[in-house]
Amino acid sequence: MFNGGMATTSTEIELPDVEPAAFLALLKFLYSDEVQIGPETVMTTLYTAKKYAVPALEAHCVEFLKKNLRADNAFMLLTQARLFDEPQLASLCLENIDKNTADAITAEGFTDIDLDTLVAVLERDTLGIREVRLFNAVVRWSEAECQRQQLQVTPENRRKVLGKALGLIRFPLMTIEEFAAGPAQSGILVDREVVSLFLHFTVNPKPRVEFIDRPRCCLRGKECSINRFQQVESRWGYSGTSDRIRFSVNKRIFVVGFGLYGSIHGPTDYQVNIQIIHTDSNTVLGQNDTGFSCDGSASTFRVMFKEPVEVLPNVNYTACATLKVWPGQHSPEGPDSHYGTKGLRKVTHESPTTGAKTCFTFCYAAGNNNGTSVEDGQIPELIFYT
Repeated sequence: MFNGGMATTSTEIELPDVEPAAFLALLKFLYSDEVQIGPETVMTTLYTAKKYAVPALEAHCVEFLKKNLRADNAFMLLTQARLFDEPQLASLCLENIDKNTADAITAEGFTDIDLDTLVAVLERDTLGIREVRLFNAVVRWSEAECQRQQLQVTPENRRKVLGKALGLIRFPLMTIEEFAAGPAQSGILVDREVVSLFLHFTVNPKPRVEFIDRPRCCLRGKECSINRFQQVESRWGYSGTSDRIRFSVNKRIFVVGFGLYGSIHGPTDYQVNIQIIHTDSNTVLGQNDTGFSCDGSASTFRVMFKEPVEVLPNVNYTACATLKVWPGQHSPEGPDSHYGTKGLRKVTHESPTTGAKTCFTFCYAAGNNNGTSVEDGQIPELIFYT
């Protein structure tokens, strides 16, 4: 069990890979059930408990770490949890990082994590931070990693040490201004990647890029959607005016996008600006200038916000969509699209797992709304998380 020899005139035992304080804590626990754990000794005690197969002391260490988990130590504890194969602790660390991403990535321990831990975090859809801030943090990490590997801190070496982590930065989620001011000038991306991303931001149909464009939603649960129409008809026109509909909901939700109708004339590419406006103050809470391609069917087509928009219970909001086709296709104002009819004033979504109900109420949005109303028009679907 113990490594090292024992002299005949001494009771000293050599344990080269165990800290004395941790071994003392192990002995006290074995002989008296006394748990002696502190912030300075908990990790070495956890290591010792695992090494000598004392699961009860191991559980006490993990419980201590859970109670002391904070944003400023979440990355350090995540690294240790992965090292010591503690999946429950690792899961709690990741949840803490999701909820407090901005604070966690500015903590001192962030730049000390290993590449595999960085990759595990960047793969998550639930980080609550703008992508450009995440990129800046990853650049700081790459500088520290270059120093650990005794490499000169150059853009080429930053890219080298980042490896597969670079491909997990979701550059398409940035605004073109954010991308131009930061990543495009960092030297970490090669010219081909910079050009393809600028094309992604500025042209339609959008060319394929090597980076993920799926939004990071700092949310729990599954994506939900409701459709307020019972029937679909043809020929809804556009003249530069926004389609708008007012709505309220009975509980707090996060709207991540709309489902919109597309052209009746076959495959077409649209430019679209989507917004959610706080009706009473006329404040724009979320918007995105983007595009979508339709196939000519009566289906709805997803158009997403870059970040979730928080919608509070019993407050009036206005959903807004301004559509036009990309230049060179049909007329500048068109083409005509499908539209919904037999609209419902109240729509209820029931969770298939919990049975919880989310109730939407739709109202006419006064003013210029391109004819969209409760009964007819565009913006058939709201896509959301509860």
